[in-house]
Amino acid sequence: MIRELRLRSLGVINEACVPFAPGLTVLTGETGAGKTMVLTGLGLVMGAKGDAGVVRTGEARADVDAEFVVDDETSQLAQELGADLDADPDGQVLLLGRSVAAEGRSRAFVGGRGVPAASLADIAERLIAVHGQSDQILLRDARRQRELLDRYAGPDHGIALETYRDSFQKWRTLDRELAETIRRRDELTREVALLRHGIADIAAVSPVEDEDILLKEQASVLANASELLIDVMAAHDLLVGGEDSDVASALTIVGQAQRLLERASVLDARVVEYRDSLLTTTEALTSLAMELGGHARDLEADPSRLAAIEDRRQAISALKRTYGPTLADVLHWWQDAQGRVDSADPDRMDALQSEVAQLRAGVESQAAAITSSRQVAAEAFARAVAEELHALAMADADLRIEVAAGEPGPDGADAITFLLRPHAGSDFRPLGRGASGGELSRIMLAIEVVLADGHSVPTFVFDEVDSGVGGKVAVEVGRRLARLSRQAQVIVVTHLPQVAAFADQHVVVTKGTGGAITATSVQVVDGDDRVRELVRMLSGLEGSESGATHAAELLALARQER
Repeated sequence: MIRELRLRSLGVINEACVPFAPGLTVLTGETGAGKTMVLTGLGLVMGAKGDAGVVRTGEARADVDAEFVVDDETSQLAQELGADLDADPDGQVLLLGRSVAAEGRSRAFVGGRGVPAASLADIAERLIAVHGQSDQILLRDARRQRELLDRYAGPDHGIALETYRDSFQKWRTLDRELAETIRRRDELTREVALLRHGIADIAAVSPVEDEDILLKEQASVLANASELLIDVMAAHDLLVGGEDSDVASALTIVGQAQRLLERASVLDARVVEYRDSLLTTTEALTSLAMELGGHARDLEADPSRLAAIEDRRQAISALKRTYGPTLADVLHWWQDAQGRVDSADPDRMDALQSEVAQLRAGVESQAAAITSSRQVAAEAFARAVAEELHALAMADADLRIEVAAGEPGPDGADAITFLLRPHAGSDFRPLGRGASGGELSRIMLAIEVVLADGHSVPTFVFDEVDSGVGGKVAVEVGRRLARLSRQAQVIVVTHLPQVAAFADQHVVVTKGTGGAITATSVQVVDGDDRVRELVRMLSGLEGSESGATHAAELLALARQER
């Protein structure tokens, strides 16, 4: 539940703190006193768009903070966002905040940690639901009517609906792929023929990664084999000595030095280290000479091998000109073309058609189950709402919810229509055409009362849900709001004293003489102050004795009902 809403530099509000209590809280005040700004503040902490127009003239920014007592699940979600929460006897206390700068930028906070506005909305939607006159308009919408029926149908229905939506999405995605494949069938046939020709060209050569670089190196070696052989053998002879050479070889010189150091080491032990180093050098030179000799034997000129390499280089170059420019590009084209040919294969087409048919059958089966669930829920939901309407001074009203199955869509295969018969002898007509504003207010309230047993949020906010009604009907609206508040926190902005009388807490918003709302302009009233506010709402005449009597009667009636 929400415990407190703090507003600073928001519209006409300079600074205000709006307290809320469990049960039913009503906000009243003269038209233009600033009640709308309170709801605007609530909207901001619920993630609504931050408009610079809400910032009080002359101020740099507007700030809104709301203090909530939250359950463990919401607490965990907030902590995952890095929020800090305070322990409280009632539970964990979470602070949601929003700051809107005069130049239009806004910042959102959850538990003191900056978050995107979308994350703020994710948290807030678990805590509070706001219903205003715009919801009465939405109630005429078929999509809104479907959502309400699905809520009433329960959690198992909701799980089945989510499963259906996943299946529907898979089916539609694959069905579009099949349709596109069929549309491009002739084009694909020509494309596949060209792809297969290219695949055959590349497959005939079957190049491997970086083969062109390796072949270039091999060709260079073979083309210069004679010169390389002369240099390698000359280096070999310098190490071990050639047959006709009069120059001492490196191994001979190192051997002589080694023998000298061997003799010197007898007299000076420090020379042993140098002698051993020369021994290591001798072994390394011997090994190197053997490797050079082996390399020289491999350098024999092989014209046929060179010709084969050059032929392959030309074949790879031809592929690079056509499918390149690099060998890596050729190999990528080869792999991609093979995949496209495989996907266009007639067998693939048959498999795709079979899979689409299976998915459609599954979607239709799931849609039929959802239709059946909705039909069962529709009868019970309509009956329960109609009973509430009878208590809201629509004694002969009846509600019918039609569930007409059709083609599968994203939310099932059903067209949902709420039909109202406002009084006996009239016809059932869709809410969009047959219900007045006052009737829509009562229908919306009746629906919320019916849904309250399975409500998903702890707090409901109603903005003038009582518009278009008065007298006895207003009393019944107040009674139903009080009933709803037994199961959830309810906050109501109202102009009707009959509704305000049922409040557990009555908050009055007044505008100061300077046109601004300050902290002292939002007050919880009780006793005589509450009676005076009800008198103002009843007659607009301060000090009216008849108004005070009427207000006292309303309060007594509300206490008796509670």
